[in-house]
Amino acid sequence: MQNYISAEIEQAIDQELERLPYALIKDLRIRWKDLFASDPPKAFGPDLLRRAIAQRIQERAYGGLNPSAQRELSQIIKLHSNKTGDQRELRRRIKPGAIVVREWKGTTHRVTVLSKGFYYNEQTYQSLSEVARAITGTRWNGPKFFGLRKPEPLKTASVSNRAAVKPRRERSRSLSPSAASRPEAGHEC
Repeated sequence: MQNYISAEIEQAIDQELERLPYALIKDLRIRWKDLFASDPPKAFGPDLLRRAIAQRIQERAYGGLNPSAQRELSQIIKLHSNKTGDQRELRRRIKPGAIVVREWKGTTHRVTVLSKGFYYNEQTYQSLSEVARAITGTRWNGPKFFGLRKPEPLKTASVSNRAAVKPRRERSRSLSPSAASRPEAGHEC
């Protein structure tokens, strides 16, 4: 989405962008404060300051990212800043016209991606999950069924569950004569 701006304003923007490579770091820090209403990060050197300032100037003049692009970038940032080691699965975008293929019980199923939905077996569906259900007869996560998402890893038993499982006793292969002649507990000879 591009905002309409006058030729004079566009020329002023171009001139400011052309001056940025020659600006001193103290001037870049002042311009940062004007544009971002905060002090620049101490780790930012002149190159990063110039890039961020140029981006903000153009964003204000021509418009920023649309909400869906902002959400996707936020998700990428969360993925890379995750400290626990868990990795989030980023949603893949499938472009209209793409064909998604899945073999199920010996039959190959081809689904065409439309701008609003999915075409399969001469019908249009709202989601891949609906297509997966039409194929299998059961509820499926469509993207997982068609291999567009990684399957979830198998979960291991937790420590509390392991404690509840009784260990198997190993049986002795050779019985001593005294053990063989003793009656089992609860059994009378």
